[in-house]
Order: sequence, then C-alpha cells, then structure tokens
Amino acid sequence: MSEVSIVFNDGAAYEEFMGRWSRLAGNVFLDWVAPAPGLRWADIGCGTGVTTAMLLDRCAPAMVEGIDPSQAQLDYARERLAGRPVRLRQGSAMDLPYADGTVDAAMMGLVLFFVPDPARGVAEMARVVAPGGIVAAYAWDILGGGFPIAAIHEEAEALGMTVPKPPSVEASRREAMEALWSAAGLREVETRPITVTRRFADFEDYWAVSLRGPTIGAVLAAAPAQQAVALKERARARIPTDADGGITLAATANAVKGIRA
Repeated sequence: MSEVSIVFNDGAAYEEFMGRWSRLAGNVFLDWVAPAPGLRWADIGCGTGVTTAMLLDRCAPAMVEGIDPSQAQLDYARERLAGRPVRLRQGSAMDLPYADGTVDAAMMGLVLFFVPDPARGVAEMARVVAPGGIVAAYAWDILGGGFPIAAIHEEAEALGMTVPKPPSVEASRREAMEALWSAAGLREVETRPITVTRRFADFEDYWAVSLRGPTIGAVLAAAPAQQAVALKERARARIPTDADGGITLAATANAVKGIRA
C-alpha cells in the first residue's frame, strides 16, 4: 500500500469529522483558561475557524488574528467568519507574521503536534504575546489513546495498514507540553486533561464521519477493497453500542497554559 500523509484540503469534511470534537474540547479549554474580555488574540493553526468562532462567541475579543498553512481551510474559515473582527492569513506557526508583543493571548487548538518544531512554535507564540499575556494550547492525547478514532487506527494497524501520525506526536503528552512552555520562559505553567464525549446515531453514522477525516479515509482509499471491508468489520466489533443502537465515544485532549513574563 502506498504511503499516506495527513493533508487538510477539504474544509467541509474536516468540519464534519473534527469540528464538533474541537468545539466540545474547546469549550472546556476556554472555561479553564478563563480569559478576560477585550483581548487581542492570535489563533495559530486556525483551520476552518472552529476555535476562532469560539473565541468570538465566548471571549468578546477586541480582534482575532488567525493563521494557517492550508488555503482551503482558510477559504472555509473566511466564509464562516465573514463580517466579524477577524484577520486571516496563510502562514507558518514557526514564523508568525506578527511583531513582538502585539497580541494579548495566543492559542493553538489541536495544532501543537502538527508543528514540525514545537519548541519553535511555542517560542513564537511567547514572542508575539505582550508581557502578562496568555499562551495556551490543547491537543489530543494521541499516545495515550485519546484521539477520537483511536480504536479504528489500532484496528487498521493490526491489519498491517500504516496510519499516518502528526510529525510531532510526542508534543501531545502533558509532560512534553509543560517542558515546552517552561523552556519558552513562560511562568505559572499549568496542564490538565480534557475528556469529552460525542454521540453517534449508530455505527454507520460513526463510520461515515470517521472517513471524513484526513487519515482513515485516505488509508482506505489506498487499500485493497478486501482489507477495507475487514477494517470496517473489526471496528464494528470493537465499538460498543448503546441499548438503542447508538454509540457514545470519549476522547481526551491535554491542555496547557502559561503567562508571558
């Protein structure tokens, strides 16, 4: 089977697959960060604008600056956020296009493990935040089995399929997050797990949504038909159903926050 990489080029598909999960975890995250209103925010890796919209809806920001490497994701975000106090641009988390100390808070929602050099990405967030400002992030605990479709990934690997992982998956560990934030000179560093649940109507609903993501959908597209059928049946046997045939799944993210000295 050919090598598959994680590519974000379909905003609508990502929204259906991960948007709801992101909002579930993001609501808990923002409650924990508890930012004051009126802040200038940088949403690093804003993608389809899920976290950007949450900041606008919940935190009464003065402005949100969003950056993402995917033009397709940004196009989706621009449509959903039209008319709101947001500036979106294409760029890298490791080279933020903002001057030193020009925002009051910077965050990454489900992004840190996609940054090729997480230490540089955290240092960049710390650089652009003004003294006393917030630097925070949350990311799925992939190595701890917290990813929303971890069970499908495990069954795929048991069948010999290669499931792509983010380039910096180690950065999703709470210990790694704490070390990254401390190394960037941030103070009052705290971490916590965030566990959320999502309900699906039945297995077919869960399976269809899972295939909208950039990993399993691409893996199955490159796999022989027999292997794809086998994976679906293994997943069906693995995922428990409720009494009415529905499925309730839990996912766990790790979160971190710190203050710019």
